[in-house]
Amino acid sequence: MAKLDGRPIGRRGLLGTLVAGTAAGVAGCLNGDSDDGDDHVDGETADISYDPNIDEHPGDDPIEFESSHSCAICNMATTDYPRWQSQLAHEDGTGAVFDTPGCLFAYLVATSSDSSVAGAWATEHETTELVDATDAHFVLVTDADAADDPMEINPRVFADHDDAVAYLEEWDAEDLTEDDIVGLEDVDLEIASIYRGNRL
Repeated sequence: MAKLDGRPIGRRGLLGTLVAGTAAGVAGCLNGDSDDGDDHVDGETADISYDPNIDEHPGDDPIEFESSHSCAICNMATTDYPRWQSQLAHEDGTGAVFDTPGCLFAYLVATSSDSSVAGAWATEHETTELVDATDAHFVLVTDADAADDPMEINPRVFADHDDAVAYLEEWDAEDLTEDDIVGLEDVDLEIASIYRGNRL
């Protein structure tokens, strides 16, 4: 169970700490607290910010991706990439959809929304089903030459930690270790920049 200031927190408590705008460590709060609208991540500033692109998202469950949905980061059609789609919902009922988990990472560190994240989902690498991204395990694949991904390169999503570890053992294009498996709460500007540095 995650801890905040030494106290255990449950899933809802963890989601409450994922305030759109920053990502400052496992239990850090994701608060954009500057007056100029820039979002700060561990003292670094994202060069751009993004707005939610879904006006109504219930937050309890993922919504269906529609042909009219474009990624909040790159504006590509989300339905063109069913093996990579991701989405999140804010507490205020808005949300955002993405064609890839790399774009989800960028949004987490550069959103201009002041509303906390109520839920997030990403397409699991092996099953291609949407899984709870707040409980998922992301393998930080960084070798673009060995990957054939939309938007050049993306993290791999796994619902189960053991499946993420098994993927590491199969991936031979680069030296990955278990340190390259992170949770959504670990995503910061440095990690997001691996995948969408040109959009931050």
